[in-house]
Amino acid sequence: MMQNVHLAPETDEDDLYSGYNDYNPTYDTEELENDTAFQQAVRTSHGRRPPITAKIPSTAVTRPIATGYGSKTSLASSMGRPMTGAIQDGVTRPMTAVRAAGFTKAALRGSAFDPLGQSRGPAPPLEAKNEDSPEEKIRQLEKKVNELVEESCIANSCGDLKLALEKAKEAGRKERILVRQREQVTTPENINLDLTYSVLFNLASQYSANEMYAEALNTYQVIVKNKMFSNAGRLKVNMGNIYLKQRNYSKAIKFYRMALDQIPSVHKEMRIKIMQNIGVTFIKTGQYSDAINSFEHIMSMAPSLKAGFNLILSYFAVGDQDKMKKAFQKLIAVPLEVDEDDKYISPTDDPHTNLVIEAIKNDHLRQMERERKAMAEKYIMTAAKLIAPVIETSFAVGYDWCVEVVKASQYVELANDLEINKAITYLRQKDFNQAVETLKMFEKKDSRVKSAAATNLSFLYYLENEFAQASSYADLAVNSDRYNPSALTNKGNTVFANGDYEKAAEFYKEALRNDSSCTEALYNIGLTYKRLNRLDEALDCFLKLHAILRNSAQVLYQIANIYELMEDPNQAIEWLMQLISVVPTDSRALSKLGELYDNEGDKSQAFQYYYESYRYFPSNIEVIEWLGAYYIDTQFCEKAIQYFERASLIQPTQVKWQLMVASCFRRSGNYQKALDTYKDIHRKFPENVECLRFLVRLCTDIGLKEVQEYATKLKRLEKMKEIREQRIKSGRDGSGGSRSRREGSTGSDSGQNCSASSRGERLSARLRALPGTNEPYESSSNKEIDVSYVDPLGPQIERPKTAAKKRIDEDDFADEELGDDLLPE
Repeated sequence: MMQNVHLAPETDEDDLYSGYNDYNPTYDTEELENDTAFQQAVRTSHGRRPPITAKIPSTAVTRPIATGYGSKTSLASSMGRPMTGAIQDGVTRPMTAVRAAGFTKAALRGSAFDPLGQSRGPAPPLEAKNEDSPEEKIRQLEKKVNELVEESCIANSCGDLKLALEKAKEAGRKERILVRQREQVTTPENINLDLTYSVLFNLASQYSANEMYAEALNTYQVIVKNKMFSNAGRLKVNMGNIYLKQRNYSKAIKFYRMALDQIPSVHKEMRIKIMQNIGVTFIKTGQYSDAINSFEHIMSMAPSLKAGFNLILSYFAVGDQDKMKKAFQKLIAVPLEVDEDDKYISPTDDPHTNLVIEAIKNDHLRQMERERKAMAEKYIMTAAKLIAPVIETSFAVGYDWCVEVVKASQYVELANDLEINKAITYLRQKDFNQAVETLKMFEKKDSRVKSAAATNLSFLYYLENEFAQASSYADLAVNSDRYNPSALTNKGNTVFANGDYEKAAEFYKEALRNDSSCTEALYNIGLTYKRLNRLDEALDCFLKLHAILRNSAQVLYQIANIYELMEDPNQAIEWLMQLISVVPTDSRALSKLGELYDNEGDKSQAFQYYYESYRYFPSNIEVIEWLGAYYIDTQFCEKAIQYFERASLIQPTQVKWQLMVASCFRRSGNYQKALDTYKDIHRKFPENVECLRFLVRLCTDIGLKEVQEYATKLKRLEKMKEIREQRIKSGRDGSGGSRSRREGSTGSDSGQNCSASSRGERLSARLRALPGTNEPYESSSNKEIDVSYVDPLGPQIERPKTAAKKRIDEDDFADEELGDDLLPE
């Protein structure tokens, strides 16, 4: 057995650390059950040894210590027993240094060695939770409240504000139930204040997001007034924001200042943001001096782009030129804190480096840097355009100062953009020559600036209908930057103006390939397809454009017009209805709706939209004409008079409107008023045949003596008309050259005022040129005045071709029944 016991060495060894790597079979637990010596040691009195207590006097003095250098003596335990491993009377003590292998003080004698506890069987099952206990109910309810708060926040981030508010309210109700249950089970000190704070704060935020400002303020007041919530005073910033939205600026400033007082100075960034809000509120109230103080403090402590821009606005409002210049220089000096573009250019051909650069070239950080740079350029450009006209004697000198300041800063590339804006300012002042001269200065600059300047020049010449110059500068812009969509669009416009629609469509397509968001090119290609009568492709273009520009009135009108051309009036009406929902006062859209309803036979709807169009624009002759014809068709001639009188005011040289007024008086039975109107027309237009015919008719019916005078004039005019017609007829029968000469003399005669026939011919030609009719104004038949004289057809109403026009033209304004009744016997 002693071969398994290792005692301290009796003699010195040369190597104190030898043997540590040797395998010791004592720790071979797999063979311990078969080791008889070890099993005998386990069954000795080692397990029955009493524990050592403080009552037993120490025997450390009487125990000799064995070392590796001194003589070895047997060690006595605290009870006088030999040490483990010592030999006494030929009996060895058991090893106790291997207790970690499975020995315990409470081990029973004779028990089998089981270091892993396998003889005890599987572990007992876990004790089931008692779901009916108050603690478990509180825990589950608290978990449900947290879930509701999370769902409310997620719904808000997804844009579903109504659902977010409902979840926040439900979380508030369950949280109150949770508080009552906690008060019944535990002391009030154990209430979860953090959960209550988060529920109330989320509820107030959702109220504010849903524009329920009164409820939000009440909820914030509950949080702020509760002294148990730490740092609740900073929520007064949110209350100030709500008052700002409500335009209650005095209270907004009050709460911002209260929040500023409760935020310690270590939170520098938060204090700067609150001061920014205070300055903006002062601007809204017109207190520019206080706003200047706030923004000056911000620019001295932590300069920012927004604060610098707002400071320039404040100085612009008070008109301080020197301070505007200083503020602009401060804005330019604000550090941008973005990396240079050279960082994203690989200096070597290392594939690993190129892969890393390609990965970070368009990541979120790079996008954020681009947005920050674009925002800085926007602020600087806007500030320069704002102050340039007022900081010097002229806006040109002011722009030059801004350009010099920008050139000396980190925004050197903005100097050229400011020069282009200078040219645009010349355009707004109608100084086209100076604008052109300014833009021509860029012809020797780099390609990007040259392309922008040439694009603007092409646009200018296009507006002036100088298409050759416009095409030349468009070519220059395209050659300077082939990927400039604006240059390609302008080039397409010049080709479109020359009638080459197919080639124009190619330029528009190339512009779209370079920039798919170029709405101008997409709109123009739709117009091109429309000119080429490719209506389906045009409709596709405008529908795509409608998906991008949802409320564009021009796009909506083009879609409606294409459906009208495709003979689908129902779809055209539907899109026009969307159009008037965007621009409800557009008279042309309303009149087009009236025309479509008139074509469909719905007179009541047509009248409604024509009347709305007339109400917004009472000078549209077509609308006035339709309304007058509608009242005549419905036998309300008195109401038609006001429309024809307005038409005669708009076109005082057109005799037909005054004839319409007289005809309405005659049809309504007011013959004296009609006679006076015809006499007035005869004084203004003494050579008008139709007026004389009506005068003869009315004077005959009433029995006036002037009838013979008017009859004589009428015969003379009709005879002159016959002579003119015979002259024209004889001219047509002659040779081509003589016919041309005679037609030329006839044309020259028609331009003179010496004959009544020439005046009538010129009037007839003018009326034929009006839209809606292809018939001459004068009657083609000549009748002698006698007792059987029948009232000829009155003046023709020229309006869009509709079903109502046909019926009115058939009846016309010569009331045959009225004429028959008034004929003399």
